[in-house]
Amino acid sequence: MEKPYILADIGEKGIYHCFAPCIEKHFTTISYQNFAQKRENLADKIQAVFIWGGPIIDHSFLQSLPNLKVVVNGGVGVDHLDIPLINSFEVKVCNTPHVVDNATADMGMSLMLASARKIVQGHNFSKYHESERLLESSLGNDVSGATLGIIGMGRIGYKVAKRAQGFDMKILYHNRNRRTEEEEKVVGAVYCEKMEELLRKSDFVMVVVNLSPQTQKLIGAKELAMMKPSGTLINISRGLVVDQDALVDALQRKIIKAAALDVTYPEPLPRDHPLLSFPNVIVLPHMGTHTVETTRVMVERMVTNALAALKGEQPPDEVKI
Repeated sequence: MEKPYILADIGEKGIYHCFAPCIEKHFTTISYQNFAQKRENLADKIQAVFIWGGPIIDHSFLQSLPNLKVVVNGGVGVDHLDIPLINSFEVKVCNTPHVVDNATADMGMSLMLASARKIVQGHNFSKYHESERLLESSLGNDVSGATLGIIGMGRIGYKVAKRAQGFDMKILYHNRNRRTEEEEKVVGAVYCEKMEELLRKSDFVMVVVNLSPQTQKLIGAKELAMMKPSGTLINISRGLVVDQDALVDALQRKIIKAAALDVTYPEPLPRDHPLLSFPNVIVLPHMGTHTVETTRVMVERMVTNALAALKGEQPPDEVKI
């Protein structure tokens, strides 16, 4: 029996080759390049699209795939997908929630520790040192006992709080909806109804919100000015949640001490971007879920969702607006 056809890039521009067997066991994969070259022969066969960094799903793209049943996104965020448009073609949209929670929370803690303890500077000293004595500027800050403010206490934010509890941190959080008293007690978190209170009291501010019109540039010049001069901003949500121009200005004027970013706009940043010039800023190219284990589960979950949709069943992770 012929396997169903899906549109998916495997290799340098898409899903890594090591995860290909999981997909190819169930599907015949067509690359975007191959599809562009043989569109007339393949358009009727494609029933699913796997999104892993591309392509742009617009009206003409959807119109060109008459038998498309599902678009499956690798990862949680679907802000790059026009879900009402896709649904208007009677095509379902799925993502891979929960799978990324632990890896992303781990990355948040990693960035906080690396920034506070100046891990990158220490590594560079070992590689390039011209003396045997560390400079005064290499002094870091304790994480244990410090105050962590978490903006966005959803699944990932809560997992960050659990990890921070192991460092005896004081945990503040601001969220659209307050957690139950029992949930707060489990991680020792204190609710701040106003984000301003959290910003003023925290040594480390970690942003863990979804990107939406309401959260775009949630952290701007006004918010950065409320932080402690000794404070560090950590962003593991989406780049557009932070006003990067305002962040550059705050760092130049020493309004805050440091920043550690897993996400930016664009990704990766141009090599000459000002954020890359600060010794007190860590910038990663969106690596929060970039582990073997998490990526494997993400791909497996994509396959599960696609198979369900093609069988006419309810996909477990359908995104509905």
